[in-house]
Amino acid sequence: MADRSLADYIMEQLAGLDGVRRRPMMGGWLFYYRGRLFGGIYANGFLVKLTPAAQRHMPDSVPEPCNGPGGAPMLPVTILDDAEALCAMVADMWPELSDPVPRRRKRKSR
Repeated sequence: MADRSLADYIMEQLAGLDGVRRRPMMGGWLFYYRGRLFGGIYANGFLVKLTPAAQRHMPDSVPEPCNGPGGAPMLPVTILDDAEALCAMVADMWPELSDPVPRRRKRKSR
């Protein structure tokens, strides 16, 4: 499945949650729920942040480095075809995710 069609499918599966958005980034896609980054499509598939909630919902998933060695460990999503379970996991992950880092404003040149 191409990245774009996988991103579309993930959005369909998450349609039960308000506040989910995706953003293309460096050849993949990043996914946010209520403003917090929870996962993305990377070279090794759809992965979510390694949180206690994600581990509870996917006990069969084994953490792997995101985008190769040195990347933060993330969990491959094993419940993608179960929309209800996927939505529940993302909702349960939200309190465990960090707030977005505020962007710096560009200075106006004088």
